[in-house]
Amino acid sequence: MSPSTPTPDVNATSDGPVPAASPETGAAVPAPLTTPAAAGSASADPGDANDGGVRGDEVEIESMIDPTTIRRAPRYKAFFTTGALVGVVLGLCLGITWLGSPESRGVLKPGVYLTVVVLGTTTLTTLVAGALAIWADKRSLRR
Repeated sequence: MSPSTPTPDVNATSDGPVPAASPETGAAVPAPLTTPAAAGSASADPGDANDGGVRGDEVEIESMIDPTTIRRAPRYKAFFTTGALVGVVLGLCLGITWLGSPESRGVLKPGVYLTVVVLGTTTLTTLVAGALAIWADKRSLRR
């Protein structure tokens, strides 16, 4: 019984199947390699799309890039991580200071208030850090 998927041809290459061995030598005769330019015409135009060359409206990337110019774009992940860490530390400091004050003596669940203060400051500082990252990115484009 044959398998449901066809077996690949062991004689096939990326250029096509390998021709059978010649009876005189017993070795496989390699197929001649052809390029698109050789297959088209003998005198190929450098702007011809078949030869793989550069067309008239295309520009090589090396001619457009200035290797001396470096864009100093910010790393957004670093900005957001720093903003979140600053927010947690600042929120803990503010929350613990507020809970230690005499005005907070009547608070029933101080942990809830501390959590809300920490989450609020963390959100605020992360948004500020994101805004700073966008500002730094816009500034790096101007240079």
